[in-house]
Amino acid sequence: MQEREVQFHIQCKKGDVGRYVILPGDPGRCEKIAAYFDDARQVASNREYNVYTGTLMGEKVSVCSTGIGGPSAAIAMEELVAIGADTFVRVGTCGGIDLKVQSDDVVIATAAVRQEGTGLHYAPIEFPAAAHFEVATALVEAAKKLGKPWHAGVVQAKDSFYGQHSPKRMPVSYELLSKWEAWKRLHVLASEMESAALFICAASLDVRCGACFHVIWNQEREAAGLDQKESMDLEAAIEVGVESIKNLIAADGAKK
Repeated sequence: MQEREVQFHIQCKKGDVGRYVILPGDPGRCEKIAAYFDDARQVASNREYNVYTGTLMGEKVSVCSTGIGGPSAAIAMEELVAIGADTFVRVGTCGGIDLKVQSDDVVIATAAVRQEGTGLHYAPIEFPAAAHFEVATALVEAAKKLGKPWHAGVVQAKDSFYGQHSPKRMPVSYELLSKWEAWKRLHVLASEMESAALFICAASLDVRCGACFHVIWNQEREAAGLDQKESMDLEAAIEVGVESIKNLIAADGAKK
């Protein structure tokens, strides 16, 4: 594409966003996240992309929603990088897989299973979808500091929500069910829909990206007859994400 002053999808230009960006999926979560910033203001809203910018610790920071799935998430990252962003924290929701993961926990992704298609347009399947070490470390430090229940490890990223929740009715049920069993045996922590694409896209652009998730529920705990509830309160994951940005600002300042 030709160079554009205003990015095609997010409708932002250089100066509109900070180098540090939080990436939720839901546009409705942006205002809530921006409330943790100082002097936050909405700078754009187009399609699934809702953008607010403010400051943390005197540094310009932004939040930009991505919608659901890898394709729209990669578009957001591409266009944000084009106007100056270089550090990303995905904050979203997930469903637990490993039995130790419970609703209301925070899952920090160190890497992601590439069961999605967007990343294949950036890198061959042999290339791992890994979180940037500095961002993953900042997220773990944030969870510890805030006293949130947390787990760090591999998550699964997929393209089909109902392929996970109604696999038996799918024509490729044999593949979905066998791979789900593999993720369980490999102690994959949780399932979500964006991290692999974001990690691969970030690697190709030479920028930093990590991710943390609020656990809504765990279908495997339910199947095992263990305590189970459904929670839509993302406050803990949002707080961990915001605190991790503060950690990164401090660490980057110390490097200088």
